[in-house]
Amino acid sequence: MTKSKKSSPQSVSHRISYQGEPGANSHMAANEAHPALEPMACATFEDALAAVKSGEARYGMIPIENSVAGRVADIHHLLPNAGLYIVGEHFLRVRFHLMGIKGAELDGVTDVYSHVHALGQCRKIIRKHGLRAHVTGDTAGAAREVSEWKDRTRAALAPPLAADIYGLDILAKDVEDEAHNTTRFVILAAEPEDADHDRGDFVTSFIFRVRNVPAALYKAMGGFATNGVNMTKLESYQPEGSFSASMFFADIEGHPSDRRVQLAMEELGFFSTELKVLGTYKASPFRRRLSEK
Repeated sequence: MTKSKKSSPQSVSHRISYQGEPGANSHMAANEAHPALEPMACATFEDALAAVKSGEARYGMIPIENSVAGRVADIHHLLPNAGLYIVGEHFLRVRFHLMGIKGAELDGVTDVYSHVHALGQCRKIIRKHGLRAHVTGDTAGAAREVSEWKDRTRAALAPPLAADIYGLDILAKDVEDEAHNTTRFVILAAEPEDADHDRGDFVTSFIFRVRNVPAALYKAMGGFATNGVNMTKLESYQPEGSFSASMFFADIEGHPSDRRVQLAMEELGFFSTELKVLGTYKASPFRRRLSEK
């Protein structure tokens, strides 16, 4: 199992990087999770991760899964090799507003622009008004473009923050199809931030590859069941274009200092050819609210 070591203290950046343009959902998540830090917009996920690795940013805010669209593409491939540690999580309730330039009216809009996921999550209003949908690289970028075009027939589907930044009017609020639309973000740092495991609930994230033997995954998972460790996430993905050796990304409830977690991880390691802990961090209060419903 890969173990991390803390390095000597260095100057700390006061920025938090994210992928997207100002006004994107990742920007909003960064503001909510770390309001004292300066948001740092990056063109790609790789750029956002590199900013943390180089010290330009203290943290990186990266979306990992959405309650409607599922997991975010490429993240499972990027995280294991980023050389960073998951030190926190944040759940953002996703809200999309339809927005246009000053003076635009909903009945006059003919075309709508946004990221492919946003368009897919707002199908009802698009169908209701017979809008032509156009895919852009980013929700906030679509809002910026609409503001630049100055065309009342064009609108963007974007987070409410984008309307403030680009000076757009809200034509319709909260137009997402599902009220539960929520994105889970992980917060990444260059060094682990191990908190006191006696206080609060924790999540441990890791990746592993099972041995090529019959029922290896079943046996590897047995340790979590017998030791009473709850696994909240288990996803497979194909590394390096392989179709024969799956990697797995998993989240469990608990801290590696807990004896039951230690025993479960030891059994997992016995049936795995690769095992890497990506981070242990405090569970978001959002998880508790979900369990109480």
